[in-house]
Amino acid sequence: MTASRAQRHAPSPSPAHDGNRAVADLPTGHVLLAKTGAKLADTGVPTSANELLRSTFPADPSWAAAVRRTVTERLAELLPHPEQLDNAAMATGELFANAVSHASRGPGDTVAVVIECTEHTLRVVVADRSPVLPRPRAVDQAAESGRGLAIVSALTDGWGTAPPEPGTPGKRVWFTIKRLGAAP
Repeated sequence: MTASRAQRHAPSPSPAHDGNRAVADLPTGHVLLAKTGAKLADTGVPTSANELLRSTFPADPSWAAAVRRTVTERLAELLPHPEQLDNAAMATGELFANAVSHASRGPGDTVAVVIECTEHTLRVVVADRSPVLPRPRAVDQAAESGRGLAIVSALTDGWGTAPPEPGTPGKRVWFTIKRLGAAP
């Protein structure tokens, strides 16, 4: 699926901010985050039957590993093929890094991650507060950055953008992965 075709799918709802969960405790408990006093929200209240995760992370590069770990933990049973699981975690990490690098407005800003799953498809949405849409760039071999969307495109079955929830700023960038073994 191409990005332009993928953009036609309906967007996911945006995250809510009403929990205090640390990344390590997402599945089991609530704790305050000590790091910079930030809070990570995981509402635990699905907005659709297909929603598996709805969390908000500080828009700070030091949270990238926690984002990848959270996605991996939530998808381990749904994507039993290690390559698919790695692809989902890496693609989410790239979108998170893009949101932090290109869309963060400073301390206290957040990036939301939503995971949705149907019988056949996994969808990960990363939302930030910048209205500037991502666009793939041509980079030379010596460049240290600029390959994020190319990586997402290579690792997933499609990616696209969606507007934010009504009344909120920003955008949502998402990708899909077909679940291996699932009928089309």
